[in-house]
Amino acid sequence: MADGSELILYHAAPSRSSIAHWMLEEVGRPYEMRILDLKKQENRTPEYLAVNPMGKVPALVHGGTVITESAAICCHLADAFTEARLNFPVGDPRRGPYLKWLFFGPSCIEPAMIDRMMQRETGPRSAVGYGDYDTTMGVVADALRLGPYLFGETFTAADVVIGSTLRWGMLFELIPDREEFKSYVARLGERPALKRSQATDAELAPPPAS
Repeated sequence: MADGSELILYHAAPSRSSIAHWMLEEVGRPYEMRILDLKKQENRTPEYLAVNPMGKVPALVHGGTVITESAAICCHLADAFTEARLNFPVGDPRRGPYLKWLFFGPSCIEPAMIDRMMQRETGPRSAVGYGDYDTTMGVVADALRLGPYLFGETFTAADVVIGSTLRWGMLFELIPDREEFKSYVARLGERPALKRSQATDAELAPPPAS
């Protein structure tokens, strides 16, 4: 981390902001982290609401431009710092599938897991954005079968988003106990960038209640 960087991450641990934190480590550029205490509602102060009116983390400031939403931040960083080779550029036939997976995490996998966790009645399949839980999980498992990443040997920002979502789901037993998920998450866990971000987040996380 470096003060005065053109990259500033508003962050809290643990939270969805850890997705953007991991992505910044993969990019490998200096960045500043501004920590918010969610229990103290520092994300609801007028100062932070001027950055992100939703009052949520993460928020990334890049050269004065604010980007929110984890998948959008990952997409932006991959496109802004192409030397990290975490995207497929416009014109590459893989760009479309890459974008699909980048946004599949927050728009399909996460809501499917949350609905299951909350035991919510979702109504008819046609009314649900992700369709149904079993189909969603099956589609992801099929995509991971060949591995090691979503695009074979090429690791991308989409793996950061999908991998983070699956890792969280595994912690709370919200995804099926399938080898495709376990082996994929295990491979991601060996990435040095993820290890660095996890180590920092472990230091930042509040101690457990006694």
